[in-house]
Amino acid sequence: MKCDICGKAQQFGHNVSHSKRRTNHRWVANIQSARVMRDGKQVRLAVCTRCLRTEQKHATGV
Repeated sequence: MKCDICGKAQQFGHNVSHSKRRTNHRWVANIQSARVMRDGKQVRLAVCTRCLRTEQKHATGV
């Protein structure tokens, strides 16, 4: 999945052992389904937790 706000998605790479053997690894972004206010309406978006935290901070006026 992909964050609807920032576009963050999974990334691919390798786990590298001490003997330098490489095995495939993927890092998956923490994507949550959330209701977010957009243009005065609540819409359901797939949002990463960093964007969700930022949205909540702006909504409360901190």
